[in-house]
Amino acid sequence: MLNVVAIVGRLGADPQLRQTTTGKSVASMRIACDRGRRDANGQSVADWFDVVAWNQTAEFVCKYFQKGSMIAVDGRLQSRSYQDKSGNNRTAIEIVANNVNFVGPKSMNAAPMGDAGYGAPMAEPAARPAMQQPSAASYSAGSNDDFALIEDEGDLPF
Repeated sequence: MLNVVAIVGRLGADPQLRQTTTGKSVASMRIACDRGRRDANGQSVADWFDVVAWNQTAEFVCKYFQKGSMIAVDGRLQSRSYQDKSGNNRTAIEIVANNVNFVGPKSMNAAPMGDAGYGAPMAEPAARPAMQQPSAASYSAGSNDDFALIEDEGDLPF
């Protein structure tokens, strides 16, 4: 059986971190994923997915992501049944995250007012050292034996 989900989208709210009775960390979040088309009014259409992350992944998400952050999630689709407060049977379908990754540069996920959302102001990017342009390759410097015909007698070497 194959159960694989991969989505890239934006968090609709800050992830919520909780602890189970056994002490495991669990984070829940909703991710808006653009469908890539517009409705009749010209508005973008997005789907909203419930995502659950466990243990270190949950702590990572809550530490480094906030509302509006671009996020990439891969995991599996899971359904569970429960009874609501009125006693009605309900089914929840959610993505259980295996891996969570940043999408794009840090500045894309930055919160307003210069805060990167990680508890510290954003730093200026480090200046890159000037790179020397490599000299043009000289293909005439090799010998003619570099392109000699190889005798293989028609047999494959593997």
